[in-house]
Amino acid sequence: MSPQNQTEPSEVIASGRTALGIELGSTRIKACLTGPGHEVLATGSSDWENQFVDRMWTYSLEDVWSGLQAAVADLLDDTERRHGVRPTTVGAMGVSAMMHGYLAFGGDGELLVPFRTWRNTTTERAATELTELFGHNVPLRWSVAHLYQAVLDGEAHVPQVHFLTTLAGYVHWRLTGQQVLGVGDASGMFPLDPATRDYDAGMLAAFDERVAREGHAPTRPLQALLPRVLVAGEDAGALTAEGAALLDPTGTLQPGIPLCPPEGDAGTGMVATGAVAPRTGNVSAGTSIFAMVVLERPLSRVHPELDVVTTPAGDLVAMVHCNNGASELGAWADLLREFATALGHPAEPGDVYGALLGAALEGEADGGGLLAYNYLSGEPITGLAEGRPMVVRTPGSRLTLANFARTQVYGVFGTLSLGMRVLDEEGVALDQMFAHGGLFKTAGVAQRLLAAAIGAPVAVGDTAAEGGAWGIAVLASYRENAAGSDLAEYLAEQVFADAELDVVEPDADDVAGYAAWLEQYSAGLRIQQAAAEAVR
Repeated sequence: MSPQNQTEPSEVIASGRTALGIELGSTRIKACLTGPGHEVLATGSSDWENQFVDRMWTYSLEDVWSGLQAAVADLLDDTERRHGVRPTTVGAMGVSAMMHGYLAFGGDGELLVPFRTWRNTTTERAATELTELFGHNVPLRWSVAHLYQAVLDGEAHVPQVHFLTTLAGYVHWRLTGQQVLGVGDASGMFPLDPATRDYDAGMLAAFDERVAREGHAPTRPLQALLPRVLVAGEDAGALTAEGAALLDPTGTLQPGIPLCPPEGDAGTGMVATGAVAPRTGNVSAGTSIFAMVVLERPLSRVHPELDVVTTPAGDLVAMVHCNNGASELGAWADLLREFATALGHPAEPGDVYGALLGAALEGEADGGGLLAYNYLSGEPITGLAEGRPMVVRTPGSRLTLANFARTQVYGVFGTLSLGMRVLDEEGVALDQMFAHGGLFKTAGVAQRLLAAAIGAPVAVGDTAAEGGAWGIAVLASYRENAAGSDLAEYLAEQVFADAELDVVEPDADDVAGYAAWLEQYSAGLRIQQAAAEAVR
């Protein structure tokens, strides 16, 4: 990922030989500008948060655009600060965002109901019925589950639905006018046929027949409601004048920039770690946490713990998606920062977070008898409709900062490792797991404990913290410079050939300690169920 030539960055930026990646994550919107060798030239970001409105997790579309504008403005400022030039164009760009969820629009292009994010777990009946109908696991957060649940509930907006998309698809549509979606993100809306890399025709027909019997259905076939599917490298349109004004109201960025297909954060995470070939996988840790493992063959049967989705090139992937990731760990870090301030020793958030993670390495391998549950929301893998974050210990447990920190990190990985066990049962081979996200920015801590949790080597590269924003910038470069070549080969030969990776093998003591901890963690899930019923 080093520059391909010695041209000054300012010249590269001024001439537009760059790529711009934007990703809308759960808590941050990030922008990343890369050069000809995929090196990071500048970054920008803005913070945002979901809201729990009428018992639904959502983001307002106003916040989408104000957040995007703030992140792009921050990127332009950072570019000028670093390189003395303010870019007016880039060679290509792309948009990534949280997968799944429900964005339903009417014929006039207006949003019919507030955005229902991946975090909502209100679609259990729909997901169960569709899984049985299709013979294909349909998770609670998939777009088709949300649509069918709205049909079952007789929601008034259903007959008005004209177009469905994901968050990345929505932003791309407003920027280009194109109602398209990358194949990886599309595979989280509706099941895909791996042979055609498009929506499964038989399942589409089965869905239309089923909703017609309900008597409260969309007026158009499902195929007509869904965005057109594109694979990595295909033409996905260009930035329009209206789109440029939405993205950058100052008028600095000019229209005409070509865009790659919009993708979900799972797909860009795979690209950001170079894990798009069979027997590779990656873990992304943020507000949610998920693992993506590229399959050599289809799974033998349906597993409720596993989504079957695709890479941005359309190859089959088993996905273990957990609704709850590192948010609770971050909340504890914030609390400890407040405590330090109260003692007269204010500290930067990153320093507190790093100290907490560092303490985890000093903890006992089994956590000293402590359990930590990070369930801010429901968790389908463990069958919980709602969550209640908690720390549990027995009278004989050893409550130290080190043990507390270790079990908080273990708690981030607990549900994920339960889902990964199913892959082991399927005989899925994994040579190496790549990890990315802010949790892995502190060297050697979360990486080491993740290796213990999954029993496989874990690699972290120097783009671990940039994550999907850098990944979608790479896909934008691929669309502009290498379309038609194999994505896995492009990543291996053009992007990661000189990459420096830090690989950690599972430590035997950590593995044994984590296994003992996970046994207690699994038994204690009944406490979560009781807490959700008792504490409203």
